[in-house]
Amino acid sequence: MGASFNSEEWLRWEQERLHAARRGDRGAFDELYRAFAQPLFTQILMPRLGERATAEDVLADTFRVLLERIDDFHSETTSIWFWLARVAMNKITDVHRSQSRKQRALSNFETLLEPVREEVVSPRDALEQAAEAASLKANVIEVLARIHPRYRRVIELRLVEERPREECAKELDVKVATFDVVFLRAVRAFRTEWEQSYNGKGTK
Repeated sequence: MGASFNSEEWLRWEQERLHAARRGDRGAFDELYRAFAQPLFTQILMPRLGERATAEDVLADTFRVLLERIDDFHSETTSIWFWLARVAMNKITDVHRSQSRKQRALSNFETLLEPVREEVVSPRDALEQAAEAASLKANVIEVLARIHPRYRRVIELRLVEERPREECAKELDVKVATFDVVFLRAVRAFRTEWEQSYNGKGTK
């Protein structure tokens, strides 16, 4: 794909559209989008992200950067494809970093919700474990009741009911990327309320 983008004929076509887009020609920008969006999506974004909704969000963000910085690209010998691909790769790195942060934020939180998921108690020390699980479950439910109803619902959908992110987003009528943001905020709100209520009281 890169080789065909660097042909003389293609570069002439591309430069004409770039010049027109810089002058405010929206149609020229749309032509550039149609030329590059599909290969970016299929060759770079989907193989590295694996989730269509996230890949679509990154694709849109990549072209937003092009629209904002179109005056910065000046090369008559190299296609803008390579610049777009680099922007997309940087966005992918940002997504992976964000997902890693979310996983770290949830690592302790998920252990709090285990009792809510009705896990089976092992036979050894069953009565003691059952009492502790019941107490922790009551504490979790109490804290959930005190946070914002939207945050509570997000946590219930994702961690209590264990529904897929896509299904949770559909339930809330938002994009998956938006659900991820709300979910992380919900987790932080829960952790803050939990720490205020139970830290220092013998409960973690």
